[in-house]
Amino acid sequence: MEKQYSAKEVEEKWLKIYRENEFFHANVDSPKKPFVIVIPPPNVTGILHIGHALNSTIQDVLVRKARMSGLNTLWVPGTDHAGIATQNVV
Repeated sequence: MEKQYSAKEVEEKWLKIYRENEFFHANVDSPKKPFVIVIPPPNVTGILHIGHALNSTIQDVLVRKARMSGLNTLWVPGTDHAGIATQNVV
C-alpha cells in the first residue's frame, strides 16, 4: 500500500477498467433486465451542500449493486433539466 493516495493513478486505473468493460454504456438489445438512473446536475441557481454529495453517493451505490447483480445498467449523470434557469444565470 502506498504511503500517499494518488487520485490521478487511482482514477486512471478505474477509468480504464470501466471503459474496457463498457460500464458507461447500456445495450438496448440486451436480454438482461434494464436499470437506469438519470440525474440532473445541481441547479446553478442554488448553493451546493452535503445533500448533493449524499444523493450522488446513494445513486452510485445503487447503480454499482445493480450492475454487479447482472442488470443492464446505465447511470446518466449531469443531464440538464433546467435550461431556462441555467441560461438566466450564465
